[in-house]
Formats: sequence, C-alpha cells, structure tokens
Amino acid sequence: MYVRRHTRTLLAGLAVTAVLAGTAGTAAAAGSTPAPGPTGDGAKALCKRLPKLDRRIARALKRLDAGAGTRGSVARLEKRVDNAKKAGHTEIATYLQNRLDFRRSLVTNLEQRQKDLAAVSTWCQKNDGGKAAS
Repeated sequence: MYVRRHTRTLLAGLAVTAVLAGTAGTAAAAGSTPAPGPTGDGAKALCKRLPKLDRRIARALKRLDAGAGTRGSVARLEKRVDNAKKAGHTEIATYLQNRLDFRRSLVTNLEQRQKDLAAVSTWCQKNDGGKAAS
C-alpha cells in the first residue's frame, strides 16, 4: 500500500506537469510577438556596474595567478597534470591538460577585459556616467 501511494503521487504529478506544459506552450505560441530590439547601447547601466565588474575580474585573476595551494589556480592544475603524468594516467593527464590550456587562455581573456574596462571607465568619466550619451 505504501508503494502504491508513491506511484499514484508520481503519476498525478506527471499528469499535472504535462497539462501545464501543454497549456503554457500553446498560450505562448498563440499570443507571442517578437520582443523589440534594444533602443540604446546600455552605456548608463554599464557605467553603473563598472566597479563590480572590475572587482570580479580582479578577483578571478588573483585566484588564477595564485600558488598551488589555491583551488582554481593555474599552478594547482599544472601540479595535477604533472602528478597524473608521473602516475601514468594518460587519459586523466590529457583531460587535465585541456582544462589547463583553457584556464591559461582565460587568464589572457580576463586581462584583455580588464584593459577594455579601463577604457570604458575613462569614457564613463568623460560622459557623466553614460548619461550624456543618451
């Protein structure tokens, strides 16, 4: 009897989900119109978020450039690749090496974003936080 109750509850839940999914899909298809495109470039919002973005990128770069004792650092992943190679785990070493290659490219990408944000910061200061551009 205990198993039956779980089965009934499961079936009822699946039926409700199917009904809701079906009605939501037809309602969305019947009355949907495409969303209008953007009217501006979002300069004001970007200037407002600039300090948070800068802190986030700096924090990520700090973590990536940290030593082998820090999770998420390039040095730690290099050490793991070396350990896998020493142990003869070639598949693991290949997987970790691919992750390491991506992580190194991420450092380059984040450094470029940091430079771009510095230019945006200068622009925001000259244009009253993006208000003058509207």
